[in-house]
Amino acid sequence: HVLLSPPSRHGGEAIDRRGSPPPPPDAAAEKDEGSQGLQLPEDIRWERLDKARFFVLGAGLFSAVSAALYPAVVLKTRLQVAPVAGPLAFYRGFATSLAGTVPARALYMGALEATRSAVGPVALNLGAPEPAASAAAGAAAGLAAAVAAQVVWTPVDVISQRLMVQGNPCPASRYRGGVDAFRKIVGSDGLRGLYRGFGMSILTYAPSNAVWWATYSLSQKIIWSGIGCYLCEYGVGVQEIDLGDGDSSLQPGCKTIMVVQGVSAAMAGGASALVTMPLDTIKTRMQVMDGEGEPITVGRTVRRLIKEGGWAACYRGLGPRWASMSLSATTMITTYEFLKRLSDKGQESGLA
Repeated sequence: HVLLSPPSRHGGEAIDRRGSPPPPPDAAAEKDEGSQGLQLPEDIRWERLDKARFFVLGAGLFSAVSAALYPAVVLKTRLQVAPVAGPLAFYRGFATSLAGTVPARALYMGALEATRSAVGPVALNLGAPEPAASAAAGAAAGLAAAVAAQVVWTPVDVISQRLMVQGNPCPASRYRGGVDAFRKIVGSDGLRGLYRGFGMSILTYAPSNAVWWATYSLSQKIIWSGIGCYLCEYGVGVQEIDLGDGDSSLQPGCKTIMVVQGVSAAMAGGASALVTMPLDTIKTRMQVMDGEGEPITVGRTVRRLIKEGGWAACYRGLGPRWASMSLSATTMITTYEFLKRLSDKGQESGLA
């Protein structure tokens, strides 16, 4: 079994090649001359980020990623509202979605990194073990980021999802574009119409993000623990770093790090999709369906949904959402970690 040690003086975590904790300080002289440890990548915290580069580059990178993943979101939305839909225009509502992505992502990333950097050290100071502290920091950061982003994202979500379902047997099929949808929604329902489903969005995305970031953190640690001995023993995907005084360390290569991050993200995304699918279906229908003269409430939406297809209807679109969230999580996290390396004040090129 491979054991993770506390962060070393060089940053990150170390995995001993022989699967045991590093020796105590008074035994350093007895350490085998050729012994090596796997130096895990150090997390880049909020205070180390060049904020201007972080937000500007982030806007461009995530806009491109959103464009690539948007068709899966449209398919999931239409399945939740009208499963008999024919061939679709997969980028309907994308311009509106993209316009909201930039400020929403800025709020999300800022709240995420600031909260995680604050909560992690506090949890460690309170005596929590490092894996628990990391998971707690991820969960708290995910909650804060989701709430901050939904202030911007809910109105954008309402408009873009109504545009997605144009052409279905749904009262939302009456808009000529994002601006027209905005005017008509505000004209008929006021600002409340733009925030329809806001409470459900918080109930959906806040736990989802908390579960996602906590699972992502723990998944990485489990994977590194599982493959640490293999990487050290066979020298696969690692490079040797000279620490001076005859000491050396093995550091995972960039490709190895990206693979571990991608697999961890896919695991976290799939689990999050399964847990929050019923809430997401209810939220989506509240945002796009007409109340037929009655107030749109969670209870009425659930009863109408179950009447259409039973409890299984709550998981309508699970396949596309599972695939979308897993693919999105893998793509987004590798992009996000790459963005953090680019924005690290301590790296001139951001690629070291």
